[in-house]
Amino acid sequence: MKEPRFVAELLRAAANNPSNSDLYTTQMAEFVDTFARHATPPGFPYHFWISGGTLAVENAMKAAFDWKARKIGLDKVTDDGASLVVLHFRQAFHGRSLSCTNTATDKTALFPKFRWPRIHNPAIVFDLDGNIANDVEKEERRAVAEIEAAFRGEWRGRIAAILIEPMQSEGGDNHFRPQFLAHLRRFADENEALLIFDEVQTGFFGSGKPWFWQHHGVAPDLVSFGKKTQVCGIYANRRIDEVADNVFHKPSRINSTWGGNLTDMVRSRRLIEIIRDEQLAANVTRTGAQFVAGLREVAKKHREMTNVRGVGSLVSFTLPDGDTRAEWVRRMRDHHLMALFCGPSSVRFRLPFVMSGREVNEAVARVAAAADN
Repeated sequence: MKEPRFVAELLRAAANNPSNSDLYTTQMAEFVDTFARHATPPGFPYHFWISGGTLAVENAMKAAFDWKARKIGLDKVTDDGASLVVLHFRQAFHGRSLSCTNTATDKTALFPKFRWPRIHNPAIVFDLDGNIANDVEKEERRAVAEIEAAFRGEWRGRIAAILIEPMQSEGGDNHFRPQFLAHLRRFADENEALLIFDEVQTGFFGSGKPWFWQHHGVAPDLVSFGKKTQVCGIYANRRIDEVADNVFHKPSRINSTWGGNLTDMVRSRRLIEIIRDEQLAANVTRTGAQFVAGLREVAKKHREMTNVRGVGSLVSFTLPDGDTRAEWVRRMRDHHLMALFCGPSSVRFRLPFVMSGREVNEAVARVAAAADN
């Protein structure tokens, strides 16, 4: 990243701020080509770029609203915005936006929001051997029943999209079975709704694959992305073309003056090249599995620590309550190890892509030292 040629290119982009939605520069073209070849999955020809993960999610929803309205011949919405809705899940975090995020109340309290259908999230609980420890099929049946009631009841014909994080991050690093995501795929197909995966926190090689959903083999229609990608946005498959005049064909139907930031695009392109050339996705897979295995060994000696889970760099465990978690995180920081809160009582880590096996062992040792305090 400090190569003189790249730094000069980055400074050239930073010295100017072209309106990417109007001026297609060579630097933007090189980024789009690299992203499409090495990050975008096959079958997703459409992209939209913007600055901000929340804006990425909201534009994915707008694409779905437009698609659904044209599908059913809707020519206006009611003043309360409730003509079309997005079905989403409890403990979801979809950015600092309204209506769908419902994690900590400091993110949403006092802000008005639409009364959209919110569904039980059937998260997996893992034992210390990595097996499913809860009756997740029962949890899924509850969620499916709520989804069926939403599609058949009050919101019949009005659900434009099903929105879910393929792994809920801030809500608790909650994992779902592929079978449940397949249920969502079926509901979307059978009810003229688009399936949106929010990968702002989970995407871009953090799981060891370009996108977390690829671990489950259930493809969405739209994906929002951000954070590690440097520039945010969405990509979409050809199901959107069931409506000819969709947002990717109608000029300025969705838009942003800057259309993402060109400096971020230049940086993102170089990161993709580094991830590819240095095989960092494979490294993330190895070190993540090593870290999860090490934490499970610690948990076998410290029974407060349960539900150790993770894929690639996205690793977490659960403690009995929020106060216990706060104390553990404080002790880990005393041992110079950073961790984050997620959900009511979980601790999450986001491992560096360049982490070595030796560094993983050191991190595990510091967790163990904090647990021993």
